[in-house]
Amino acid sequence: MAVYTTIDDPSAYFQTTIYAGNGSADHSITNTGNSDLQPDWVWIKNRDATDVHCLFDSVRGVTKLLTTVGDVLESTDADTLDAFNADGFRVDADVKVNTNTENYVSWQWKAGTTGSGTTTGSGTGKAYSYSVNTTSGFSIVKYIGNLTAAHTIPHHLGVAPKMVICKSISENRGWPIQHAGLTSAAYAIYLSSTGAEASNPAGGGTNTWNSTAASSSVVTLGNNANNNKNDDSYIMYSFAEKQGYSKFGSYTGNGDADGPVIFLGFKPAFVLIKKSSAAGNDWQLTDNTRDSFNVCTHRLLPNVDLVDQDDALDLDILSNGFKIRKSSTTNNADGATFIYMAFAEQPFVTSTGVPATAR
Repeated sequence: MAVYTTIDDPSAYFQTTIYAGNGSADHSITNTGNSDLQPDWVWIKNRDATDVHCLFDSVRGVTKLLTTVGDVLESTDADTLDAFNADGFRVDADVKVNTNTENYVSWQWKAGTTGSGTTTGSGTGKAYSYSVNTTSGFSIVKYIGNLTAAHTIPHHLGVAPKMVICKSISENRGWPIQHAGLTSAAYAIYLSSTGAEASNPAGGGTNTWNSTAASSSVVTLGNNANNNKNDDSYIMYSFAEKQGYSKFGSYTGNGDADGPVIFLGFKPAFVLIKKSSAAGNDWQLTDNTRDSFNVCTHRLLPNVDLVDQDDALDLDILSNGFKIRKSSTTNNADGATFIYMAFAEQPFVTSTGVPATAR
């Protein structure tokens, strides 16, 4: 039998963990997946209060906070996440990550191998540092811009990523994304915005990605300040598809309560959706932990600070993908294009031929 996936246990590389705050310093959050996971990227949201989404990574270091709500530069807050533990992380008493009796959700990804180098392509090369996991197809790169079109940033994945997310650390700027489901490499869409894909979004200069798809070795930047202003620092998260573990694609809505089925090749643990063909709709994030059975109704919106919405997102998690169960402009407008980012709870078929269980 042909091997279907090389990742039989996705929890070794991605986990969703929910926890209750206690309002005290040194509150350790322990993961509950099959494998221990020391995360390198942690995304936290208070489900009960209108606190911002909080993102931390091991390359920038503990206490270094970014948020997808608004176009805000990095801040240092010693009372937020202050440790990446062997199987989880630790937070202090900041209300965004640890209010007593309030409920939180965290999504965690593992990178691992670290290194540094000098960027390539047009203009002056700049220093960068990285953490990468080629097995799961995820890397984190901190780099310095040079405002020169065709500035190239190594991602170290060994294969071309299907999704790239950038954020300025130095200035109040947005979160441009390159995604395989967008019209072309000339387009970007923003994680901090309700906007549609655009070939010349804000930030000045040429288009964000220099009309160049990411290669097996580098991500190419345009001379746009949102990801390449001279001497500003940026963080870049890159994702390559891994069969049975992750997928980054698009689907077309049918405007019907019997919505489309999106085949992933795995039972998803995490699904992020955005309408890309028109503006005015929020990003939609669901997971298998906040909703442990179908129909999934909970959603969080990365671009706004709202509490956990239990208002009928209506998405079914299947053993090999997900199905839209509602006619909605946010995830199923007739004829509209939606992009998605998904990670597995369980591959549809393991490397030894064991099928995924249905919910």
